Amino acid sequence: MYITTSHLDLETMMDKKSFTAEQKKMCRALLEDKNNVLWLDVLHGISGGANSDIVKVAQEQLGNVGGQPYWSWYGFSSRVEWCCCFVSWCANECGYIEDGIIPKYSVVDDGADWFKAKGQWLDKDEEPQAGMIIFFDWAYDGLDGGGDHTGIVEKVEGGRVYTIEGNSSDACQENSYPIGYYEIKGYGAPAY
Repeated sequence: MYITTSHLDLETMMDKKSFTAEQKKMCRALLEDKNNVLWLDVLHGISGGANSDIVKVAQEQLGNVGGQPYWSWYGFSSRVEWCCCFVSWCANECGYIEDGIIPKYSVVDDGADWFKAKGQWLDKDEEPQAGMIIFFDWAYDGLDGGGDHTGIVEKVEGGRVYTIEGNSSDACQENSYPIGYYEIKGYGAPAY
């Protein structure tokens, strides 16, 4: 079996499928920018609102390998462990650093401490929401209480937290963990 795909713009597709004038009007209305929040929920399970902006930015980065431009944007002249730089870069793209909603951080514990100091911290056993910042303490170094990794909560579904993480095997990747997973340190809950 062979499948051939080709790109069709909206108008060509509607003409090719013989949409009526009313169907064309409804289709155009559904695709207006004001309905982007609806599509985030339908296509990605992300509830609309400001917290979905950082998730959308992070999703657009999936597949990046090596962490460029995140670590260089941060100010490093060569590659560093870049999970924090990735979260900070996504926050900056949304204007959240300038607005004081998410900190610019390159050290995991600096980010976690910032949220704790503002009273915007959730324990690992609490259920996070899309757009929150997740912090990890990896077992390989003994669950020492220090932060080892960070990412962005993409969604929560079926008792699992789905994340987008920079520097996950040196790439931007989606991962998932059960809520309360022992290596989750907690969550920063930005005041969007």
